[in-house]
Amino acid sequence: MPSTARPHFIVLDACILMSGVLRPALLELAATGRYLPVWSARIGEEWRRNAARLWPIEPGVLEQEWALMQARFPQADAGEVAPYETGLRYSDAKDWHVIAAGLARRARSGLAAPPEVSVLTWNLKDFNRPELRRMGMDVLDPDRLLVRWWSEDAEPVAAVLRATVDGLAAAGRPRQGGMAEILRRERLYRLARLYAARHPDAQAADTAYAPGLPAMPFMPPRAAPG
Repeated sequence: MPSTARPHFIVLDACILMSGVLRPALLELAATGRYLPVWSARIGEEWRRNAARLWPIEPGVLEQEWALMQARFPQADAGEVAPYETGLRYSDAKDWHVIAAGLARRARSGLAAPPEVSVLTWNLKDFNRPELRRMGMDVLDPDRLLVRWWSEDAEPVAAVLRATVDGLAAAGRPRQGGMAEILRRERLYRLARLYAARHPDAQAADTAYAPGLPAMPFMPPRAAPG
């Protein structure tokens, strides 16, 4: 993140954490300073519960992954968020806690100038954009966000995507198809087109994991929970 850039806090909704490609890629981008991730205990609980319900993953594995995330990004947890739900009305009540996580993290940031705060989710319809704007927040889907970052500096984003897929392969995940194909599977359609246009010769060589595999298969369902 450039030193002159306004800090960008991004609340990762539970549905975002469900993907075995998107989650590690976003966390790696956070580690490079692209943005500051935000979550809460409730978001983590929803992610672990939904993942355990949808896939044959031991709860202990999910707990371990959550602990690793907390250790890697100790400032990401927004702490107690319930007081920040006060005044919310027009967004879906079940997602007030997600908005509140962003408000709580901003309030506790200690920054002299207010940071940019966004919610990242696939469930845009659950978040009333005018209400969030009145709170000084925005709501984005992953495709829009990654395309924005791609337009600013494409190669670091592409490198993280390749490293993520390579990491899945190193973990023993069978692979098939090209990078653009896996991006489309992740519903990152605009990003897939940009990647294919920038790396046309890499499509035959790039590989991607097949969904439905036993080792941490956090593929987002068509109707993503959370």
